[in-house]
Amino acid sequence: MLNETMYAYGVEPSVIREIFTYANERKAQIGADKVFDFSLGNPSVPAPSAVAASIERSLAELSPAELHGYTPAPGLPAARRAVADSLNRRFGCSYTASNVFMTVGAAASVSCTLHAVACPGDEVIVIAPYFPEYRVWIETAGAACIEVPADPETFQVDAAAVARALTPATAAVIIDSPNNPTGAVYTRTNLEALARVLEAENERRRAADPAAQPVVLISDEPYREITYGAEVPWVPGLYPHTVVCYSYSKSLSLPGERVGWVLVPDTMPGSTRVMAAVAGAARALGFVCAPALFQRVVADCVDEPSDVAAYARNRDMLTRALDEYGYTYVKPDGAFYLWVRALESDANAFCERARALELLPVPSDSFGVGGWVRVGYCVAPEVIERSLPAWRQLAEGYRR
Repeated sequence: MLNETMYAYGVEPSVIREIFTYANERKAQIGADKVFDFSLGNPSVPAPSAVAASIERSLAELSPAELHGYTPAPGLPAARRAVADSLNRRFGCSYTASNVFMTVGAAASVSCTLHAVACPGDEVIVIAPYFPEYRVWIETAGAACIEVPADPETFQVDAAAVARALTPATAAVIIDSPNNPTGAVYTRTNLEALARVLEAENERRRAADPAAQPVVLISDEPYREITYGAEVPWVPGLYPHTVVCYSYSKSLSLPGERVGWVLVPDTMPGSTRVMAAVAGAARALGFVCAPALFQRVVADCVDEPSDVAAYARNRDMLTRALDEYGYTYVKPDGAFYLWVRALESDANAFCERARALELLPVPSDSFGVGGWVRVGYCVAPEVIERSLPAWRQLAEGYRR
């Protein structure tokens, strides 16, 4: 007998990947140069040359058993140490390898953390708009996904709205900064306000039960290195009950290699138990042993810079044109997505009209809000350049 919950997830695939699949089909039919696929966060910037050098070094120096064998479940000690040392240099911390658990990308990082800190019947708050897979991972952990709208003008966290949404069943809050899909970077002031709200909730819980579980803040940070001058505050420094999830899919342009980490800081009360729960979740979910070769790449390339300038050029080319054509959007301070207001209230209908012109953004409904589209500008610049007449034609069609 089938697991009907898993069946339902399988027959209702990710809207983002559905559009990506359609884009590939259209490219095969009419030519890749005629299709403008803005669906997937698939970096067009190549991986740094240091990545290839690391792989070549491993191939030359390691035996097949070392190269392809299992690593310890939490990851290679060298990779975990490299991550901890990098964070210490950048944020003035004192982490060790024991604070880091290597994972099979950001999906595993967030999934393992959710299974570690949330129990069936709990609630997990997300800030809408939010990455659609959060709901899947939360529900798979047996918890309820509670949507709290971001500030509608700035798309910062609405701390007062979070305060209203907190209940005794709230196990965690997930934040994502730089944000997918809006490109907003949560300011230090904004995150401090959120931390005060969570600390107040924790005080109420402790007053009722000294052993009560505090609200865990899950900071999902795959876009941390993709910013355009904005500060990305180190969240554990603002709220001690923070677990950080990370992936090298964006910073090193390695989305298909599935490697990342979970950080459980010592400053988090009960951190040893939380880390053990993360490890247990990885075991239960089958996520032990992140790819061995790419753990070695992480150890070698942990501080390699991202080519943000390429994304900045794409952003500027696209926004200049959309300004001219009369679109409204949120200017992104980070990530590589443009959050554009649809030219009608129904984002799906807007995307259907765009599709007729081979423009393929993602409608906002799957992100938990209506009336917007996400445009992934992590594409080759010529894709943006060739798409501009279609964006103009789409806007003119609404003015007729």
